[in-house]
Amino acid sequence: MKKFNARAFFTKYTMIIALVVVYILFAVLTEGRLLLPQNMSNLLIQNGYVLVLASGMLLCILTGGNIDLSVGSVICMTGGLAAVMMKDYNSNPFLVIGLCLVMGLACGVWHGFWIGYIRIPPFITTLGGMFIFRGVGRLILDSKTVAPTSSSWDVFSNIFNSFITIPGLDGGVDPEKGKWVYNEVETLFGTIKAWSPIIVGVVIVVILMATTVTNRASKARHGYRQNSALVDFGSKGIISLVILWYCLNLAQYKGINVMLIWVFGVCLLYNFITSKTVTGRYFYAVGGNEKATKLSGINTNKVYFLAYSSMGLLAGLCGLLVLARVGSVNGSTGNSFEMDAIGSCFIGGASAYGGSGKISGVIIGALLLGVINMGMSILGIGDSWQYVVKGGVLLVAVIFDVMSSKKGK
Repeated sequence: MKKFNARAFFTKYTMIIALVVVYILFAVLTEGRLLLPQNMSNLLIQNGYVLVLASGMLLCILTGGNIDLSVGSVICMTGGLAAVMMKDYNSNPFLVIGLCLVMGLACGVWHGFWIGYIRIPPFITTLGGMFIFRGVGRLILDSKTVAPTSSSWDVFSNIFNSFITIPGLDGGVDPEKGKWVYNEVETLFGTIKAWSPIIVGVVIVVILMATTVTNRASKARHGYRQNSALVDFGSKGIISLVILWYCLNLAQYKGINVMLIWVFGVCLLYNFITSKTVTGRYFYAVGGNEKATKLSGINTNKVYFLAYSSMGLLAGLCGLLVLARVGSVNGSTGNSFEMDAIGSCFIGGASAYGGSGKISGVIIGALLLGVINMGMSILGIGDSWQYVVKGGVLLVAVIFDVMSSKKGK
């Protein structure tokens, strides 16, 4: 069993420590407004598209530091198609969702074919896609802002942007007002409106701690070296407290938003793919040494194809998520979204050279950018300075990665 190594611990959890420091800094600067339950809820809802895009972008980056510049345009196109179909034709929301996902996947397949099998550089291919899909999106929207208001929109909005409540326990429909009214319960931790986040939080913490115990027991049984109990249970304990604290904030607002289910469902799926499947390891292998990977019998063309096809599908999903959250789409929707996704990956520890990076790091990177965006917005700092700060954070993260790589060599 390893002894506790403070230097190794802080090196491993550098970005988590940075996230905590930045969060505390903005909490102080905003005089606690960042800690309000509504802002806590909005933090993930407003950055949900970044987490989804970054999960797919990580696969592209793993193949050798490659990126997809077209995802913002795909969001505009798919979101615009969904808005027009529901506003002008009151189309079935499930048909709309399926068609937009297929359209996003088709964009990814288009890129995957040229990049994977024809070997056109990803930068050029996706740059062309960025212009093409943006143009198509504006043609679909007829260069207007489209805000759907129909019965199909109501169903669509509930699928992606409603709050999960437990009838009776959380509240009920007031017959006089004709709308949902929350049961407010005063506790030492604040006014509880929805119990579903607390229930979910406790379940997650129990699973997290049980998994830690079983993993340590399995390693001990097979004689594998492992971290000290202090490191394993200490880190999981801190994570558990953060989860419970966040769920408590959600309980004081309206509960768990359905969008969070979509976002974390995608994150969990891609975490499983990259860490537990053979196909997931292929992405790391290609980024580490493509020639050696090809000589070992792996179809590297297929790996590129899968990475960009996946990215297109997730961009299509993000088009739906953005439409549900904002309520409208215009020709500028999705601008610079690709940069937020790319920045989240690099800030979260993905190597600029490919071959390394984790979904957990991507989540931390996206949250760090989200905290910076929300904190500066609450402080009333203009967009210009927000770009400056985000660019500086990204540059520092990449410099840290490059210097770490040089030390490793």
